[in-house]
Amino acid sequence: MNNRCPSEAARQAGMILPAVLVFSAFFIIPFGVLLRVGAQGAYGIAGYWLALMNPEHLESLVATLVLSTVVTVATLCLGGVCGVFLGRNRFPGHGLMVSILTLPLAFPGVVVGFMIIMLAGRQGLVSDISLALHGGRIVFAYSAWGLFLGYLYFSIPRVLLTVMASAEILDASLEEAARSLGAKPARVFLDVTLPALKPALISAGALTFATSMGAFGTAFTLATRINVLPMMIYTDFTLSTDLSSIAALSLLLGLISWVVLSLARSVAGSGVAAAG
Repeated sequence: MNNRCPSEAARQAGMILPAVLVFSAFFIIPFGVLLRVGAQGAYGIAGYWLALMNPEHLESLVATLVLSTVVTVATLCLGGVCGVFLGRNRFPGHGLMVSILTLPLAFPGVVVGFMIIMLAGRQGLVSDISLALHGGRIVFAYSAWGLFLGYLYFSIPRVLLTVMASAEILDASLEEAARSLGAKPARVFLDVTLPALKPALISAGALTFATSMGAFGTAFTLATRINVLPMMIYTDFTLSTDLSSIAALSLLLGLISWVVLSLARSVAGSGVAAAG
């Protein structure tokens, strides 16, 4: 017995060591460096507060939060409906349709931004059609609308796959029982289907929100008329030497995403436990 305990402890330590190394290399060490850099500015630790209270930074933060929230709501509506339908129905071409709808997962953010430019840029499809119809060009690729479409495009597959997986295992007998008691389709959806999908929707929504908050490639391509936080950090990093401000904004961005993901995991986990 005594000879096995040290070997068992060594085996467990060897199994957890890779996770500890990765966590340290990609979270603890960078986080510590950001904290140290942020406190080394001319104002010390107060530089964090000054950076966050900068009107331009606040405007960027508000724009990012609003855009990410709107994208999350729209993605849950579109991806949720499609996910429920595709998860509960099989038809010829089902696999092909799922493959097409999840294709954006293969594209980097810059490519998504370029596609939005081809759709709604000055030489894009919408611009050419509007020019032919009324002699003026409609261009919105570089505004909040363009960024919204870009974020929506690469967010829908994440929600779609998550909701599909949850919809496939829903107990159809519960819905049948509700219908047999006289419940209308809308009431069945609100009282039976939606609560069952709640954990999946919360998890997918949190992931969509966090992804939209930190998305850089699409913002780098499109965000010329809207100032979002990732682009503010990039601009400060390339044009300014105020590393404390950059560190403060980076920590703020990471903290917001972490809080949202943690809350979603807590709520979704409780929902799963209750359902079981």
